[in-house]
Amino acid sequence: MPNSGRQILLPLVLCAGIAGGIWIGSRFSSPGVSFPGDFQKLKEVLQVVEKNYVDEKPQNGLMDDAITDLLSRLDPHSAYIPASDRQAANEDLKGNYEGIGVEFNIFRDTLTVITALSGGPSEALGIRSGDKIISVDGKDIAGKGITNADVFKLLKGPRGTEVKVGILRRKEKLSFTIVRDKIPQFSVDVSYMIGKETGYIKVSRFSSTTHQEFVKAMNTLRGKGMKKLILDLQGNPGGYMSEAIALADEFLPAGNKIVFTKGKNPGFDQNADATSAGGFEQGELIVLVNEGSASASEIVAGALQDNDRALLVGRRTFGKGLVQNPFTLSDGSELRLTISRYYTPSGRSIQKPYDESNAYAEDLINRYKSGEFFHADSVRFNDSLRYKTTMGRSVYGGGGIMPDYFVPLDTTGNQAALNALYNENIIQEFAFNYAEKNKSTLTKAGLESYLLKFSAGGSMLSEVKALGVVNRVDFSEKQFRESEKYIRIHLKAQIARRIWGNEGFFPVMNELNEVLLQAMPLMGKVKELLANDATGTPVAKQ
Repeated sequence: MPNSGRQILLPLVLCAGIAGGIWIGSRFSSPGVSFPGDFQKLKEVLQVVEKNYVDEKPQNGLMDDAITDLLSRLDPHSAYIPASDRQAANEDLKGNYEGIGVEFNIFRDTLTVITALSGGPSEALGIRSGDKIISVDGKDIAGKGITNADVFKLLKGPRGTEVKVGILRRKEKLSFTIVRDKIPQFSVDVSYMIGKETGYIKVSRFSSTTHQEFVKAMNTLRGKGMKKLILDLQGNPGGYMSEAIALADEFLPAGNKIVFTKGKNPGFDQNADATSAGGFEQGELIVLVNEGSASASEIVAGALQDNDRALLVGRRTFGKGLVQNPFTLSDGSELRLTISRYYTPSGRSIQKPYDESNAYAEDLINRYKSGEFFHADSVRFNDSLRYKTTMGRSVYGGGGIMPDYFVPLDTTGNQAALNALYNENIIQEFAFNYAEKNKSTLTKAGLESYLLKFSAGGSMLSEVKALGVVNRVDFSEKQFRESEKYIRIHLKAQIARRIWGNEGFFPVMNELNEVLLQAMPLMGKVKELLANDATGTPVAKQ
């Protein structure tokens, strides 16, 4: 039941809640560890508060707050997870969860269904895109300041349990009893061929099933004639380090270094080298990255760049080079503590600077304001942090990974009307209704024909515009005209998603993927570009 952030293309994508490279290690233990006198002071403070404070304050709540504050002073990624939240916090990386099976968003204080996930219990009952969930188990939730966390608590639950939801569909009130079920989550969003020889695979995060999913997708594409590959890691916030290592191993010959870690405790130091198990060690490879590519994504990108195995295209990555280890505490809560830094094969740390100010949290906003998203020359690297790839190309540590070929953020189009229509579910509901009415015709023609021939033409735009006017969506005539290109593509993509899922959605949406569009002409020149860079001629940058 993820809150979908892929529905609207905004001019600035902020990376909130970076998943981090998680090293799966030992449980909590502390033999031989002594505590300073301040530990006794903390105990005394809690005792004084418990005995004398004017209002009732539960000690466990105070301690949770104290732990959270303590960890926040270490680094931006060490974290404390109470026992009650631990399962939900880990589910996204485990590859599945149990719930009702919807992507949702909260519009104007109302829980709204973006889509019912294919094969899930909500889809089976006929719950639609645009449905507003106004009550859960008889409790009114509309206009009550509901949050994402509230939604998870209300709608997630063990497989086989029931939840009753009240739905407002336009002006009609409906009631459904949903039996929760296991909902699979995939980290490989889509894979398909671009032309006769080039494959495209998009990996959205590094969960426990990522490598397995990737190998399956890669083998399918190779069966279709793939000789070259574009790996899309844009917006991938990271996840399990082990999965990132396994993915990088698919591209590198045995013995090539992938990553190594160093920490205070040598028991957490790790060296990872490629094995002989790689399934795509020879074909040309381009990796797409941007400011939302973090942690495990940066491990893959850094390993392939330092070994001169791939051409990186896009914008500078997030800059997270800290590794967290989960420690289970006695009450079932979890401590995710930074235990080491990871280093790319050339020896560079890509962790960006952090301190107790807001500079770290506001880094992406500052990059945008400084012009970095639009001009490669706006990025400044410390020359003392220069490293060399295996062919002698210069790369830099100190804050993210700079791609070999820079693609500026595209802000040329006005998408105000598109965003306004999305916010009122006009795009989603129109696409759902159109797909339902024309499903048999479109399915019979097939996806390939749809991608080549279908167009969200003038009559469809007129209907969408009329729906927007009737529902008092806030956009002007000029804004609608300026958004027409984007509305057409989004309508086509959303209709395709209703019939063919991600296999139909992403090939259409990638018509707006500027990084991919600029990467495609580079395919066939990867080795030449990397070799030129090694001789002192920089790879071309836009």
